[in-house]
Amino acid sequence: MPGHVGGVRGTVASRVKDPALAEKGMLQIEWAEMHMPVVAKFIRERFVREKPLQGVRVGAVLHVTKETATLVRTLAAGGAEVRLAASNPLSTQDDVAAALAREENIEVCAWRGMNEEEYFSCIRWVAEWRPNIVIDDGGDLHAMLHKEYPEIADGVWGGTEETTTGVIRLRAMEKDGVLKYPAIAVNDARTKMMFDNRYGTGQSTIDGILRATNILFAGKVVVVAGYGWVGRGIALRARGMGARVIVTEVDPIKALEAVMDGFDVMSMKEAARYGDVFITATGNKKVIRREHIEVMKDGAILANAGHFNVEIWVPDLEEMAVAKREVRPYVTEYRLADGRRIYLLAEGRLVNLVAAEGHPSEVMDMSFANQALAAEYLVRNRGKLEPKVYVVPREIDEEVARLKLKAMGISIDELTGEQKEYLSSWQL
Repeated sequence: MPGHVGGVRGTVASRVKDPALAEKGMLQIEWAEMHMPVVAKFIRERFVREKPLQGVRVGAVLHVTKETATLVRTLAAGGAEVRLAASNPLSTQDDVAAALAREENIEVCAWRGMNEEEYFSCIRWVAEWRPNIVIDDGGDLHAMLHKEYPEIADGVWGGTEETTTGVIRLRAMEKDGVLKYPAIAVNDARTKMMFDNRYGTGQSTIDGILRATNILFAGKVVVVAGYGWVGRGIALRARGMGARVIVTEVDPIKALEAVMDGFDVMSMKEAARYGDVFITATGNKKVIRREHIEVMKDGAILANAGHFNVEIWVPDLEEMAVAKREVRPYVTEYRLADGRRIYLLAEGRLVNLVAAEGHPSEVMDMSFANQALAAEYLVRNRGKLEPKVYVVPREIDEEVARLKLKAMGISIDELTGEQKEYLSSWQL
C-alpha cells in the first residue's frame, strides 16, 4: 500500500509507494537535471529571481518521472504550489515520486501499478484542490474538471496539454462550446512536436521494446501504425536498426509522405500478415483488432506508443485466447485456438514508459521548457484570453530553441539590417 509523506496541506498528504526511496529518487532527478539545462538552469534561475508563479496553485497530471520532477521543481522555484498526479497507472518512477514528496511546495499522489479507481482518485485529488493553472498529459484532468467539477473549472485561469491525444480532446470541447478556460497546446509547439514526438518517442519506444523482449530488430518486419511525428520517429529508428518497415495510415498525404520517405505503405489488414513487430502510434482506438490478429504470424509482438491502451484492442485478444501467461516482465503471451502465440507488451499501455524510462532527458528539456513558460504566460495573461485552444506563442517556441542551442554551445547567424529591409520589401 502507498505510504503517506510529509505534513497535510488541504485534506490529504502525498501518497507514494515507499517514502524510503527518496534518496535514490534524488539521484535520478540530479541525473535528469544535468541533462536538462534549459529547464533546470536557465528558466529556473530566472524563476528564482522573479517568482512569476508566486502563490499560484498548479495542478499537474503528468508521467511521474525524473524529467517531470525537473519541471515541477522549477515551477516550485518560481513560487508555485504544485500538486502532481500520475497520467498513467504504470509509468510512475516510485523513487522519483518519493523524492518529490519531500520537496517544499510539492505534493504527489502516484505509485506504479495503480488500479483504475486509485488512478482517478489521485486526479480527483488534484481537481478538488481548485488549481489556478492545470498542466495535463492526455486530457484526463481537463475532462474531469469539465465533467465532474464545472464550478471548479470556471475558476481555472488556464491550462496546458502535453500530448496529441489531449489536444484532440480539448479541441473537441472547444468545438462543442463547453471549454471553460484557455488552454495552450504545448504538444503542437515546434520545439515539442518535431523533437519530443519524433526523436524522443522514436528512441524510447524502441528502447521499451528491447528492454521487454531483447529481440533483434535487424531483419524483422516492423509495422508502424500512423505516420505523424511519433510514427515517423519510430519508423526511422526501426529502419536504422535494420528492420524492414511497413507504415499504415488513414491520411493520404501522410501515406504518400511515407512512400516518398522510402517505406512500404499498405492497409493494416494486409500488413498484419507480414509483421513481426507491430507498433501503434495514432491516438485512435481499435487500430489493431480481431480481424488483424486473426491473420498474424505465430510469435507476433504488439506494442503501443499512443497515450491510452485502446489502440491495440485488448478485449479482442482476451476473447480470442485459450490461454494467457506472463513470459517476461511486461510481456504477456496469448495462445490462440489454432496454437499461434501473440505477445502483448506493457498491457497495451505506453511501452516506452512502462517497460523503459520514457524519453531521454535532453529532449524533455524542450517539452518541459514550453510547459514552464506556457504556465508563466497564462498567469501573466490571466483574464485576457478567451476559453479556446491556443498554440504556443511563437516567441516562447523560439526562446526555447535559442536556450537549447545556447546550452549546446551552438551559435547561429542573425539577419543584418540590410537583410531585414530586403525581406520586408517583399512583404505585401
